[in-house]
Amino acid sequence: MKNALKSSLFVLLFSLYSCGSQEGGELTGALDRPSWSPINPYGMVYVPSGTLMVGPSDQDVNSTYVQRPKQISIQGFYMDETEITNNEYRQFVEWVRDSIARKLTGLVEQDEDGNEVIDWRSKIDWEAEELDEMYLAEGDFFLGKKLIDVGKFNYEYEWFNWEKAALAPRRNSMDKNQAKIKDFTEKETVNIYPDTLVWIRNFAYSYNEPMARQYFSHPAYDDYPVVGVNWAMAKAFTHWRTQLYLSSLAGSKAAVNSEDFRLPSEHEWEYAARGGHELAPFPWGGPYIRNAKGCLLANFKPGRGDYPEDGGFYTVKADAYFPNDYGLYNMAGNVSEWTNSAFHENFYSFMSDLNPNYTYNADDEENIANKRKVVRGGSWKDIHYFLQTGTRDWEYQDTTKAYIGFRCVLTFLGRSINDF
Repeated sequence: MKNALKSSLFVLLFSLYSCGSQEGGELTGALDRPSWSPINPYGMVYVPSGTLMVGPSDQDVNSTYVQRPKQISIQGFYMDETEITNNEYRQFVEWVRDSIARKLTGLVEQDEDGNEVIDWRSKIDWEAEELDEMYLAEGDFFLGKKLIDVGKFNYEYEWFNWEKAALAPRRNSMDKNQAKIKDFTEKETVNIYPDTLVWIRNFAYSYNEPMARQYFSHPAYDDYPVVGVNWAMAKAFTHWRTQLYLSSLAGSKAAVNSEDFRLPSEHEWEYAARGGHELAPFPWGGPYIRNAKGCLLANFKPGRGDYPEDGGFYTVKADAYFPNDYGLYNMAGNVSEWTNSAFHENFYSFMSDLNPNYTYNADDEENIANKRKVVRGGSWKDIHYFLQTGTRDWEYQDTTKAYIGFRCVLTFLGRSINDF
């Protein structure tokens, strides 16, 4: 009787084990993984993985020691087909404005984890007394108008410093003094309202007051590239855009793209600008800046004191002119574009040939030389040398200009979009 009971118990336990999630002991991989398919972000185009010979597109004596030719490989990514426009950036500004107003008026709630989140369903009472601190003091009114203080439009966010974490000692559960995640978490507070006075500040003895008053606010310029944003503001936008996208997927059971929207590295930008053409000096190929009919192919400064010959006096719409073969508009001219890369004259001499990028997060107190960030593409006020795909330029990360904007990229997960 006892032997029969033991035998029955053994059979029962074996049956329970073999009918579990391990498929009879076979190596199947975890079976509870979410489904996944690549996304196609709105307003972005796919740039496939490939190789790139970086450096000057032609014999350029001045760049010999700062752009030594070298072949590199670039992972596939999505890139905005146009520069970020005034209206797209305005969505960011209004989100920050409304989030401040909702917090001041108590339109907040708790999520499932007990965190305080903004209530976006309720309407804002803009006449509420709690919002008085959002406005300029009465003595600063203009023509008796009550104006919101855009100097308070601050965006606060956190980001993980992967390079700092990679250099830390490996985690050991027996070490009580081991580094924690918060040791690698950086906090940023950035005022994100565009500096509209760049139109006056950047051009001495020049009448540009109408652009300072209207360029960011008037609907006539909604589809023009945003300017007056520094490198930190562009980075803040990419973080907000990531959170905006993730919030739209809340409750979805499918796996989401865990990569963030970000600024491109300078070589991702150069690779995308060439549109699949090896050693192309311009996004349309080249070697000329005009087509067969003599028409200029980008918005830049064609001659001394001649700005309007190409069809644009200042900037033009972000989708003006023909796109390159990847479908990207204005990769040459219109506005120069911030990249994620720090500028170092000799970077080409020591950079990796695998997704090369040189980053450096300079503090406000650091030497000004450490604040240089690479900008690419040339702008509406530049001569055509700066429009070449291989031309490097830089600007200080905390400066704003009337001729520098940006666009975002998103790393593609997997081998190639054509594999799916």
